[in-house]
Order: sequence, then C-alpha cells, then structure tokens
Amino acid sequence: MAEDRLSFKEMCAAFDVTPRTLRYYEYIELLQPDREGRSRYYNARDRARMKLILRGRKFGFQLEDIRQWLMIYEHEGTEAQMRAWVSLADGQLKELAEQRAQLNEAIDELQALRDNVAEEIGTD
Repeated sequence: MAEDRLSFKEMCAAFDVTPRTLRYYEYIELLQPDREGRSRYYNARDRARMKLILRGRKFGFQLEDIRQWLMIYEHEGTEAQMRAWVSLADGQLKELAEQRAQLNEAIDELQALRDNVAEEIGTD
C-alpha cells in the first residue's frame, strides 16, 4: 500500500509543480494528503485530483471553480459533476473565444503600426 503513495517531493516531481504550489493546493483544500508526523503522502485520489486541477488550470479555469467542481463529485456523484463540467466548459469556451478575438485585434493593430513605422524609415 505504501508504494501506492507519493511523498511530497515525489508529488512535486511527478506533476512538475513547485513545493509552494503543492502546499497552496493543500491550503485551499484541493488536495488532502495523508500525514505521518511532518511527512505528507499522496494517494491515487490525490494524484487523480492533481491531474484534473492541472488540466483545469491549462484551460484557464479559476482554482475556486475547480475546487467547487471537485466537491460536486464528493457530494452529488459523477453525473452531477459531469453536468457541472459541461456548464463550466461552455462558459470557459466563450471566455477563451473572447480572449482570442482580443488577441487577434491586438496582433492586427501591432502589425499595422509596425508596417507603418517600417515604411516610414524605409525598412521592411
């Protein structure tokens, strides 16, 4: 059973996160490692949650949204969690599309300004 657990250091290495990040995820109760004295050990549940947390962060979700979504599973089960996920994903897809539109606009403006200045000074 002990070989199924990761130490604090192993968890940081396995998920390429800093100790500070891992401690913060514990502090806001995203992770709840087993404690033996001053040592922390992460089980399969913690590792699965960490994968979901990092995936959620990659997609731009706020940590509080991720925390609440993970709590739905504990209190209401898988189907409720999946329904909540679809709703969260819809909102995030809209947000990312808006960010993409803003980035495209900024890129177009910067390119036009760059081209105008390059033309003025005679470079391409």
